[in-house]
Amino acid sequence: MKCYETVWEIFNQCANNQMRDVFIDELEIEDIEEFLKQKFKGKNVKFEKTVQADGTIIYDIVDSGIHERYSFTEI
Repeated sequence: MKCYETVWEIFNQCANNQMRDVFIDELEIEDIEEFLKQKFKGKNVKFEKTVQADGTIIYDIVDSGIHERYSFTEI
């Protein structure tokens, strides 16, 4: 199992409001995709994965029209 610093961002849909909810945590995860499938279980979501040069894994997620982003950086 690997330990990750996770950043979960929920982008605000309101016009003229650039704020977003941001949650930071340290998690031990064996399989990131399985973790996300369980987190959003039963919801109709779309996932788009990006891996940055530093190894950070980013998933852009659309859940019921709301844009969310999960970033996983191994620690």
